Amino acid sequence: MMADKLKKQLRRAWRRDLWLTLAPVALIIGAAFGVTFYFVKPAPPKTLVVAMAPDEGGFRYFARRYQEILARDGITLAVHPTKGSVTNVELLAERTSGVDIAFVQSGTVGTKKAANIVSLGSLSYVPLWVFYRGEPIDDVLALRGKRIAVGPPESGTRALALTLLEATGAAAAPTELLPLERDEAIAQLKQGHIDAVILVSPAESPAIQKLAAAPGVRLLSFARADAYVRRFPYLSKLVLPRGVFNLATDLPERDVVLLAPTANLVARDSLHPALAYLLMRAASEIHGSAGMLDRSGEFPAPLETDFPLSSEARRYYEAGIPLLQRYLPFWAANLVDRLWVMLVPIIAVLVPLGRAVPALYLWRLRSRIFRWYARLKELELQLEENLERKALEDMLKRLEEIERAVNRIPMPVSYAENLYFFREHIDLVRRRIIRRLAESSESTNAGMQAIV
Repeated sequence: MMADKLKKQLRRAWRRDLWLTLAPVALIIGAAFGVTFYFVKPAPPKTLVVAMAPDEGGFRYFARRYQEILARDGITLAVHPTKGSVTNVELLAERTSGVDIAFVQSGTVGTKKAANIVSLGSLSYVPLWVFYRGEPIDDVLALRGKRIAVGPPESGTRALALTLLEATGAAAAPTELLPLERDEAIAQLKQGHIDAVILVSPAESPAIQKLAAAPGVRLLSFARADAYVRRFPYLSKLVLPRGVFNLATDLPERDVVLLAPTANLVARDSLHPALAYLLMRAASEIHGSAGMLDRSGEFPAPLETDFPLSSEARRYYEAGIPLLQRYLPFWAANLVDRLWVMLVPIIAVLVPLGRAVPALYLWRLRSRIFRWYARLKELELQLEENLERKALEDMLKRLEEIERAVNRIPMPVSYAENLYFFREHIDLVRRRIIRRLAESSESTNAGMQAIV
């Protein structure tokens, strides 16, 4: 019965010591987890909204391709149609618009409107096409006084056309700048109702190739392209090779020098990093192949734009796809990345705590014995005094009380050696007291004999 009772006491004491030791550790780990969780970005949303002008820069085709690729990883790309790049930028700048990303033509806006908007890179060249009727010309300067279709007010085409026309002075009266949609402008040019049309569109566009073959319509080749590129860094000088549209009919019949802005993918600066990398992977798949004017692997690229390059885009262009996304599905890579960020500080706390917990637990067990060492040391100090026999007998009784109290201390078997060490020290003090008692008895006997 006594053995069972002792076992129960030991179990209760062990549980109490364990909880008292682990509770502070659990609180520290919980605090580390909470602080880390506060700074970790949440899981990426399942839906993205892109703003794009369907008739500008081939963005309608791009949007369909992005929808197909993002759907593989469970991300839905919703399209928000607009009138042009200017509107796209305004929607991104407005935080309540619900738009996350946008296709924007370079040169559309100034850097003063770039707040909270970042670039994920340039996607392709979208050349500026100037089709006209009449005698051959080699610069937009010669369009002064003509009726020119420059695109709707909100379009990137109109913004770029006005930039070039105003820089050359061709926009001044009596020039008429007509805000016609693309299809209407092409139809009126073919019919001879207007003198010129300015378009921004990929070279692969069927509408461009058909217009280049239309009777009486000429394509302008920029003789001063180098000057325009120096003045406007977001433009590039390109050469459309002779016959590239149609080798059989030799269309165009000569090399044509073009000016080209770029189609750019821009986003809010709050875009989830995982989605930013996913979009750039899609961009590499869509825009990485060669075209009529693009070399293979030339795009996407961190070219000159109106917006600063995002940190994710900069890392992507410098180091490529993040390691986890190279070998894991998107959802798994994102999960591991988030868990890793959360576990690093927790592990940093656990490692030192893993060493401290056993030491703390041992200290708690030993502390039950250590406080009795003070009593034992007190008895030893008293032994240094010249004590009478009765005082020594009292000390012996107190020592026995200490031993009985220590024997009742619950102690796990693995740490029981601490009890036995203390009992050895008790025996050491007991032997000293007994020796002092023996010496006291001898002194008393010698005194009695002397009296006799």
